[in-house]
Amino acid sequence: MVSTPAETARRLHGLVEPIHLVTYFADEPDQALLALGLRNTWDAYFAGRAAPLGRVPAAVVDAVFYNFAPGEVARHIPHVWDITTPEEAIAARERGSAAALRRILGDTPTLARAADLATKAATSAPAHGRPLYAALRTLPVPGEPVARLWHAATLLREHRGDGHNAALVAAGIGGTEAHVLHALSEGMPAGQFGRVHHLPAPRLAAVVDGMRERGLIGADGWLSDEGRETKARIEAITDDLAATALAGLEPGERDELIAALEPVAAALDAAGSR
Repeated sequence: MVSTPAETARRLHGLVEPIHLVTYFADEPDQALLALGLRNTWDAYFAGRAAPLGRVPAAVVDAVFYNFAPGEVARHIPHVWDITTPEEAIAARERGSAAALRRILGDTPTLARAADLATKAATSAPAHGRPLYAALRTLPVPGEPVARLWHAATLLREHRGDGHNAALVAAGIGGTEAHVLHALSEGMPAGQFGRVHHLPAPRLAAVVDGMRERGLIGADGWLSDEGRETKARIEAITDDLAATALAGLEPGERDELIAALEPVAAALDAAGSR
C-alpha cells in the first residue's frame, strides 16, 4: 500500500521524536547546560529550547511554546540570560545531546545516511508561520554526523510542533487544554498527566469545567464524541502541515530515510529515549 504524505509524516515523526528526546531524558544535555551555571533542569529546558529565539521577553517564549501554564515561562526567562548567553546555551545543548546519542547508538550503520537525508528534509521545509523552526533554521548545520542527525531531528520536530500549535489555535484549544485533551485521549485522568499534574487543583478543575461546558468532555469526565473528533482533526491537520517537510525529498529518498531511521529509533526506544 502506498502511504499518503500525511501518513508518511506521522511515521517520520515517530522515528524522529526519540532522537530529539535525548535532550530531555538523557543526562548529558542537562549536565552540559547546568555547567553554564543554571539553577535546575527547568532552567536548562527553557534556556536550551528558547535560545534560538535570542533574548526575547518571557511573553514571546510563552507564545511560541504555547502550552505552558501562565507564569511558568517567566520563572526562567529572562533570568537564564543573566547567567549565560543564547549562544552558549545552543552550543551546550547540541554538545550534550550529541554525546548522549553517541553513547546510546554506538556504531549504528545507518546513522550517517539518516543524518544526510533528515538534514535534506529539515532544511528545505517551509518556514512561514513557524517561528521556532525558523529560528532553528538560522543556526549552522553541524558537520559531524551524530550532531547533524540530532540537529535535523530537532528541526523536524519543531517544524511539526509549530504546525501543531497552529492546529490547536484553529480549533480553539488553549495550552493547558491541549494537555488535558491529550491526556484524556490516552485514557489518563488529567490530574495525573505529567505536564499539568503540578497545577493547583482549582486551576486545573476550571480548565476541565470549561472544556465540559464546550462539549469536549462528557459528564463522566472523559472525552465526548465531539472531544474525540476535535482531537482527531487536530492530529490530521498536524500531519498535513508536517508533510510539507517531505517536499525536498524524492519519493525513494523518503522510503530510504524511514528505513535508515528505524534502527536508530529502535535503539533509542530500547534505551528509554521516549
